[in-house]
Amino acid sequence: METITDKKIEGLKIKANNIRKSIIEMLYEAKSGHTAGALGMADIFTYLYFYSLKHKPENPMWSDRDRLVLSNGHICPVLYATMAHAGYFEIKELQTLRKFGSRLQGHPHREFLPIVETSSGPLGEGISQSVGMAIASRMENGIDRTIYCLVGDGELDEGQNWEAIMLASKEKLDNLIVIVDRNFIQIDGKTESVMPLNDLASKWESFNWNVEVINGHDFRDIHNAIYKIKSTKGKPSVIIANTTPGKGVKEFENNYLWHGKAPNKEETNMAIEELKIIGEQLF
Repeated sequence: METITDKKIEGLKIKANNIRKSIIEMLYEAKSGHTAGALGMADIFTYLYFYSLKHKPENPMWSDRDRLVLSNGHICPVLYATMAHAGYFEIKELQTLRKFGSRLQGHPHREFLPIVETSSGPLGEGISQSVGMAIASRMENGIDRTIYCLVGDGELDEGQNWEAIMLASKEKLDNLIVIVDRNFIQIDGKTESVMPLNDLASKWESFNWNVEVINGHDFRDIHNAIYKIKSTKGKPSVIIANTTPGKGVKEFENNYLWHGKAPNKEETNMAIEELKIIGEQLF
C-alpha cells in the first residue's frame, strides 16, 4: 500500500480548512444553500482532488480522467470550492453561487458547467449513472479509470439506489467506488427517525459489495480505505464515511437545521473566525 506522509496530511488539513472558509463565504453571499453536508464532506473532497483523483485542472475534459459523480447535488458548494482551489476556475467565481447567469447553480448543472460529470438534483440517481460509467469504462481497453460516486445517507431512502447496487454487484464493477456521507441527518431530521437505515455496512455486504467503514475526517483512514479498495478485484466497493455535519464550526455541527440553511452575517463572521483559529493551529 502506498503510504501517505504526515507532511502531506498536514497540507491536506490546511487545504480542507481553506475550502471550508470558501464554503461559508459563498453561502453567505448567495443567502441560500446547504451548509452542513458541504462542510462535513470537505475532507473527503480535499483528499480526492488533491491526492487520489486522476484529473487535470488545466485539461478538464482529459479523456483518461477518473470520473466523480456527486449524487447528492445539494452539497455542491464543497464541490465548487474544491474545484476552484484545485485550479479549475478562479476562487472569486465562488461568489456567484446561485446567482442568475452563474455557472455555479444550486445543484451542479452540466449545461452551465461542462467540467462537472453530471447534472444532479433529484436524489437517488448518482449510483445508477456511475454504474453506467463503470460499465462503459470497462469497455475501453487499456483505460485504468476509477468511477467515484458521492451519495448522502438520507438519499439511500430512494429505491433506485438498490437496483443500481444489485447491478453493480452482478457486473463485478471493481472500478466503482461509492462513498456514503454517513452524517445521520437529512432535511426533515435525523436519518434514523425519518427512515432508519440501521446497519448500512451489513446491507451493502449482503449485496456482495466490498465495504470499508471509516472516519470521514481522518485523512489516513480515507487514504488506507481507498488504497485497500484499489487492490480488491471482482466486486464494487463502498466507503461508509462517518462524518460530522457542519464540521469545523461548533455551532453548526450535528444540527439538522443547517442541512439547507445559509449563515447570516453574524454567523458567517463567527464561523470564519472559528476556522481561522483552526487554521492557525495547523501551522
